[in-house]
Amino acid sequence: MNNLYFSIKKLKKQFIFIFDFIIWNLSFYLTFGLNKNSFSLLGFESLFLKCLIILNICFSLIFICFKLYNRIWRYADVEDFFYIGFATFCSNFLFCITSVFFNMNLGIRTYVIFLLISEFSICLSRIIYRINLVLDKNFNYRSKRKRLLIVGAGEASAMVLKEISKRNDSEYLPICIADDDRSKIGRSILGTKVYGSTYEIPNICENENIEIILFSIINISNEDKRRILDVCAKTNLEVRVIPKIYESFVSGSSIFPSIRNVEIEDLLGREPVIFDSKQYGGYIKNKNVLVTGGGGSIGSELCRQIFDLNPKKLIVLDICENGAYAIQQELKMTHRSSDFKNKLEVEIASIRDAEKMDLIFREKKIDVVFHAAAHKHVPLMETDPEEAIKNNVFGTLNVAMSANKYNVKKFVLISTDKAVNPTSVMGASKRVCELIIQSMAKKSEYTEFVAVRFGNVLGSNGSVIPLFKEQIKKGGPVTVTHPEIIRYFMTIPEAVSLVLTAGGIAKGGEIFVLDMGEPVKIKDLAENLIRLSGFIPNEEIKIEYVGMRPGEKLFEELLISDENCQVTENNKIYVENPMNLDADFFRKNMELLKVASQRNDSNEIRKILVNFVGLKEKS
Repeated sequence: MNNLYFSIKKLKKQFIFIFDFIIWNLSFYLTFGLNKNSFSLLGFESLFLKCLIILNICFSLIFICFKLYNRIWRYADVEDFFYIGFATFCSNFLFCITSVFFNMNLGIRTYVIFLLISEFSICLSRIIYRINLVLDKNFNYRSKRKRLLIVGAGEASAMVLKEISKRNDSEYLPICIADDDRSKIGRSILGTKVYGSTYEIPNICENENIEIILFSIINISNEDKRRILDVCAKTNLEVRVIPKIYESFVSGSSIFPSIRNVEIEDLLGREPVIFDSKQYGGYIKNKNVLVTGGGGSIGSELCRQIFDLNPKKLIVLDICENGAYAIQQELKMTHRSSDFKNKLEVEIASIRDAEKMDLIFREKKIDVVFHAAAHKHVPLMETDPEEAIKNNVFGTLNVAMSANKYNVKKFVLISTDKAVNPTSVMGASKRVCELIIQSMAKKSEYTEFVAVRFGNVLGSNGSVIPLFKEQIKKGGPVTVTHPEIIRYFMTIPEAVSLVLTAGGIAKGGEIFVLDMGEPVKIKDLAENLIRLSGFIPNEEIKIEYVGMRPGEKLFEELLISDENCQVTENNKIYVENPMNLDADFFRKNMELLKVASQRNDSNEIRKILVNFVGLKEKS
């Protein structure tokens, strides 16, 4: 019954039409036999055949014109049954008129009997279909479960199948497995057969009416994982993965709560860079650590990872009280030690306030600073460039001056790839911040000033991924600025790993950059995210190109000069060494920026940035 149901589902309109075609013909044969008091056609073959041809033409025309095959009969109501009854009556009427016109008058008794039998048969077929669905819904629990293809025929898949077999409430119905080990193809795991390789997933899904794919391979390279997920995306089916599955096995808890939807982070196309806390985390242990912008997406992840490294005290500083409060409560829930109150403090303050920064550094005796506070939205800073200068440039200067004054050991600036050959005020302001750090590193006798530069951080505030997900959730359209725009991407944990590692290997004045692999087209990113959500791009979810935003460029760069770049011992992290910086030129432009920002002179600010850091002028 289950296989029959999915065959019907696959054939859809064609199957229903053929079924109706059979009903018409059987109904007429029954009518013909009743009228002649014999079901033998001897002597009436020619008349029966001619009538049958006319009947099928009439019924086909009426049923198609009435668009009966565009209706979804599983949701049919009284109106739908009336509609098909009326269509059947019209078909009979047309058949009657046409047969009489061709001198094949069968008599009123035949037409009435045929009308009654055909009406009853057509409507009964729909009623039986509905009853079957109700019975399936109530008694056949298998029909409520999603037909599942498992990717991978290893231990993880065996554990998944074992748990599914024990759970009657599971939403999954295992149909088959795909695996690239040719020796496993044709064999079974707990009754579920391995049908083919991962390259054959689209064909397997189509042939077996698969509704959902479960990626269940643990030991796999990121490159192979991306390839397989790209193949899965072509099916336009929902794809889920099992992260950290062995933790579930060891703890004895259920596997299923850990199953999640595929995120675009799974498609980075490179191995993630993970911070080695044993090698580089010693500079945080038992130290007073300040995180500015600690309530933001990057800042809050910094707070999480820093707190796990056992600092003496973590000070979360943010002008936004909601973000600061959120990370405070989260850490309070995850760390219930008796000395928690002594290890975490929250300061609501603006980095623009030089006196408040001085007070905090003086009283808290800061050892390490992670400076994440900044205005980051490119289009908004194009509108109000003076705010980017006041907050990003002179806010950074305030924090850096206080760090130097009170002999902070390490100062790590969070920068951006938009600072390289900037085309936006935000990018130019962050490039000035990098110059501030390099300037401070030259004159500081104690503090190690460094900067960390990344590309787009997946899932951070302002990232395209949360926007795309929300747009997909609402049914689209997904908005992309330009079909050729490309970006480098990294995850929030990777970004924080880079920041913490930079602090551990810093000597002063460097700018650290992650090897971010190949850049990704935003168009491809949007299409993959739509597919992995179970929709067809540009059919079920549209992609609209809305044009480049102010200050935006088609591609980002990570290094100002390849010649000035060196690979660290990490191999995945590069360091851009300090460039020659004219102190007088730097000081003069900083003074000009200060005056222009105080006057809120947007045009003057742009002119200064053009000369100072090479901001590309507006065309």
